[in-house]
Amino acid sequence: MSLIMSIMLFFSNMKPAEALPSLIQKGKASFYSKKFNGRKTFYGERVSSEALAGAHRHLPLNTLVEVTNLDNQRSVIVRINDRGPFAKGRVIDLTHAAAHALGMVSKGIANVSLRVVGKGRPVTLTPSAFDNPIAFQPMLEPVF
Repeated sequence: MSLIMSIMLFFSNMKPAEALPSLIQKGKASFYSKKFNGRKTFYGERVSSEALAGAHRHLPLNTLVEVTNLDNQRSVIVRINDRGPFAKGRVIDLTHAAAHALGMVSKGIANVSLRVVGKGRPVTLTPSAFDNPIAFQPMLEPVF
């Protein structure tokens, strides 16, 4: 019984995994098909083929990752904004712009290395009433 309690206490104190700076992973990269443009990601953002973004299975949202094409040594920094890829043997899915920057569009798949370089800025997913003061105006009441 005490062993079970010890294990429960140990795991209850653990914090969610954070991306370790300079973590390196190697594998195959692919990129989103154009049919995904405009669809929502796992986190609710819209996929944009012009954005430098990508999907990774485990890295936290807004992690900045330097992706290097090992065939031509071209690199690009992308922001993780989706979960995936779900194809066997792939480590990252990229947007079309990121794939173009790496020179992998014609092949479709490339051998890459990933290096975590930092944490990006959070993105607001839903518009707020405070973003548009005119829309917020009817809710204001005069203070006397």
